[in-house]
Amino acid sequence: MSGYDEERDRLASVVERRGVSERVVDAIRAVPRHEFVPESEADAAYRDRPVPIGDEQTCSAPSMVATMCDRLDLDEGEDVLEVGTGCGYHAAVTAELVGSAHVYSVEYLEDLAADARENLNETGYGGVSVRVGDGREGWEAHAPYDAAYLTCAAPDFPAPLVEQVREGGRLLGPLGDLGQRLVYAEKEDGGLERETGVSVRFVRIQGGGESGE
Repeated sequence: MSGYDEERDRLASVVERRGVSERVVDAIRAVPRHEFVPESEADAAYRDRPVPIGDEQTCSAPSMVATMCDRLDLDEGEDVLEVGTGCGYHAAVTAELVGSAHVYSVEYLEDLAADARENLNETGYGGVSVRVGDGREGWEAHAPYDAAYLTCAAPDFPAPLVEQVREGGRLLGPLGDLGQRLVYAEKEDGGLERETGVSVRFVRIQGGGESGE
C-alpha cells in the first residue's frame, strides 16, 4: 500500500502512550501524514515532531495534534472551526473524528491553503472546507460551531471566535507570546471558563502582518 504502514502503526503506539482516547489513536493511525508534508520530508513524517512545510510554517507533532483533539473531546457530527490550516494534517485528523463535512478551516497564506486543499482532496478528506482569510475573524458563515481551535499562538482567543462558538461549546489554543500555554475553555453565559494546560511553542497567528499548523 503506502509503504509507510508500519511507521504509521508505530506512531499510533507512541501517541497511545500519551493517554489519549482510542478514537484519537485510531484517527492518527488513519491519516497518511506523509501525504501532507513536502516530499523531501516524507521519511520524517512518522516521527513525533513538527515538520517544516514552507513559508516558515510547520506541521505540528502528531502527539500535539492528538492531545488537542482529545482535549476537545470531539464527537461525530460536531461542527468544528480550525484557525491555521497549514498543510491540512490537523484538519484531516479532526475530520476522522467528526466527519469531513463538519470541519471548516481558515488559512492566512494562499499557497498553504491551496496545498492543503490538494492534500485533503487526494487523501479522501475533500469535504473539509478551507478558505483564505484572517483566522482571527473566524468563519461566520458556518457558525455556530461546537468547537474551535487554533494551531497558531495568539494573545487570547479572538473575540469573533468566541462569538461563533455556541453556548456550551469549547475552544482550545496556544495563548501567549514568548511564554505560551495550551488553554482550554468552555463558553458559559457568553463568557469563558478556562483551564490552563502545558507549556507549548507554536508559530504566531497571522493576519494583517502573522499562522501555521
